[in-house]
Amino acid sequence: MLNAWDGVLRATTRLRPRHVDRSAAVTRLHRGTVRVMRRLVDLATGHPTIAASSAPRALPRHDARRLLTQARRRAVARRHLLLRLTSERTVPLAVALVVLVAGVITLGPSVVRPVGAAQAAPQAVRIAIGGGVTGAVDEAYSQTELAGLLGVDPGGTGLGTAIDDGTLYKPVAVDTSIETSSGLLRHYTVKSGDSLSAIASKYHVSMMTIWWANHLTSKDALHIGENLVIPPVDGLVVTVQAGDTLTSLATKYKITGTAIVTTNELTDTNLIVGEVLIMPGAKGAPIPVPKITVARSGGSGTFTYTGGAWKWPVVGGGNYISQYFWSGHPGVDIAASYGTPIVAPLAARVIYAGWNDNGGGYQVWLNFGNGLYSGMYHMSSVSVSVGQVVSRGQQVGRIGQSGWATGPHCHFEVWIGYPWKSGSYRVNPLRYY
Repeated sequence: MLNAWDGVLRATTRLRPRHVDRSAAVTRLHRGTVRVMRRLVDLATGHPTIAASSAPRALPRHDARRLLTQARRRAVARRHLLLRLTSERTVPLAVALVVLVAGVITLGPSVVRPVGAAQAAPQAVRIAIGGGVTGAVDEAYSQTELAGLLGVDPGGTGLGTAIDDGTLYKPVAVDTSIETSSGLLRHYTVKSGDSLSAIASKYHVSMMTIWWANHLTSKDALHIGENLVIPPVDGLVVTVQAGDTLTSLATKYKITGTAIVTTNELTDTNLIVGEVLIMPGAKGAPIPVPKITVARSGGSGTFTYTGGAWKWPVVGGGNYISQYFWSGHPGVDIAASYGTPIVAPLAARVIYAGWNDNGGGYQVWLNFGNGLYSGMYHMSSVSVSVGQVVSRGQQVGRIGQSGWATGPHCHFEVWIGYPWKSGSYRVNPLRYY
């Protein structure tokens, strides 16, 4: 409305002559306006313009003179009215008045139309799925055909309704989900008698993988009914943070980007904050090393080696050596079923029993006397305590795969000198059998 009024003012300014001589266009406009106004006045008054020569001649002289005088007076009045109506200021003001009246009528409450409302024939239906227009439907579609396009039941309420401009909205939510590998994770509910290493063996992953995935703080803190997250492979489970990329994660965890894409079955390498990913083969922080307690008074220094035949440390049939002693592997690996008992080869004193962060997981060290020691690693459970004296063949633990182990077995070592101390060394255990 303001724009229309500004246009009228500009038109008024242009129509008002600035010099004595008018332009030809303005002159023609005013002459036309005068003719229109004269006709309007004649129609309004019901008296057409009468020339002096058109007075009736059959009347008496004084009557004819009176009628002619009245006609002249009316002509003079019309002339004055026309001059007022066709003045240079009156025409622009009349135009402005027309525009103003038209604007008021348009803005009136009785004819208000919504912005964008169709003013002509209805447009073709446009299909909008999840808030986005997918294109115009050029021809008329039946209810069944539209239902087929939108993937909804034609007899149901999911087809939607076309609004005034022809847009048909399908009532479905926009897909805002992000790609994640959380569906690859398995879950396990802790039961009575479960241990971390036993659960790891069941799912063929390392105990440390379960430790990291569940942010555990103690190996013995499992509770019946607790839900554990079990990754499909050894490694870490991470949540993408702001600034993370495939390259930065691969560098951080010392793995390849290809391994991340393959393990997580990714179709898009552009990571999104909040996305859950598995870092195959990655390692997290080690389990806090507990304070090592060794038997001192009456312990390692006083126990006497008794000699005799050594008993095989893993009992029962079906166990076998899965890896022999060599320079890169200073012990023998004895594979057996998970939970198989492990026993002392000779009478000995226990100098270490429990978890150790040396990669052996749950382990037991025995002092046979005379500077001869042994170590048994990757146990699922420990049956003895530090300082305890055990007899030949007495159970000290059970087969497991705790620590860095790929399957249930006992890594058996024999030491000359106190284990892991400077000057001590390992020998092939099979020399004693």
